[in-house]
Amino acid sequence: MGAQPGDAAEFTDLESAAMVAALGAAREGFRGANPLVGAAVLTADGQIVTGHHGGAGTPHAEVDAITTAHDLDIDLSTSTLFVTLEPCAHHGRTGPCTEAIINAAIPSVVFASPDPNPLAAGGGSILAEAGLTVRSGLHEEDSRALNARWVRSMTEARPFVTAKIAQSLDGAVAASDGTSQWITSAESRVHAHEVRSRVDAILVGTGTALADDPRLNARNHDGIALDDQPRPVVLGNSDLPVTSFLALNPNTLHLPTHDVREALDQLHAAGVRHLLVEGGPTVLGAFFTAGVVDEVFCYQAPMLIGPGRSSVEGLDIGTLQDALHLVPDDTETPAVSRLGPDFLLHFATGT
Repeated sequence: MGAQPGDAAEFTDLESAAMVAALGAAREGFRGANPLVGAAVLTADGQIVTGHHGGAGTPHAEVDAITTAHDLDIDLSTSTLFVTLEPCAHHGRTGPCTEAIINAAIPSVVFASPDPNPLAAGGGSILAEAGLTVRSGLHEEDSRALNARWVRSMTEARPFVTAKIAQSLDGAVAASDGTSQWITSAESRVHAHEVRSRVDAILVGTGTALADDPRLNARNHDGIALDDQPRPVVLGNSDLPVTSFLALNPNTLHLPTHDVREALDQLHAAGVRHLLVEGGPTVLGAFFTAGVVDEVFCYQAPMLIGPGRSSVEGLDIGTLQDALHLVPDDTETPAVSRLGPDFLLHFATGT
């Protein structure tokens, strides 16, 4: 016996409110290799306690909510757990959520949508077979919309792709003489390095590698390397100077191709599930054109450069009707926020 699907009429207003709270909690997480997931414990007296998944390797939303409930001395044996995605049933970096739910003696579970990942799906059936009451379908469309781009990247067997743009108010990443350090503020750079620290790999083209000799690592505000480091990736046919930082780094992966899909296939085969693309403009344009950018962080400086290099090139858009539209995204941070003098714009791309 598996999870029983329901319709809106089968759920109470309080149950609906609990799932809305779980969806809100899910938006506190980071987009990337794992889906955004939130959970909420609804007690017998109507109290709602939430939890969320904070990214790969951190407790899943169900465990986070259960832990908070335990800390508050909530009686889980009379409570219902609401989850925005079917509880996982596999061992990854953490144990299966189904096991944690059963061990917590929670009698009833409601999840919004089934897990589309075949490696993790089936948790609803496992819980039902263990004697729990399991229902699904509450706010399912909202749950699916939340993770639409993650599902697409998983279905296409490629990394989830985050694009980073740091530009002036008139959309330039460098002045006409090529100078670019620094357009954005120290606060923006700290945030960008935090993003670097949670991805599997960071990619630039050979043009950027040759011009800037970057390290492509993640550092704090003092320039000290963070604990979690991305794998440096260089896209393009040109050789790297043997004395460059990237050539001297044994972990650097050089992909001698300009084919974005081919590069993503190779990265996926190498275990990369979250890729940060930092440029240059031609590489960013190629990823946008290929339709594989899932998330965008745009650091907007209050600066006018005049004639310079555009932040994204090669889109081949000749009319406004063909413009690539982005969706403001308030997961993790507000869709628009301040970083020192700069503005951080956070977008998801449409499906």
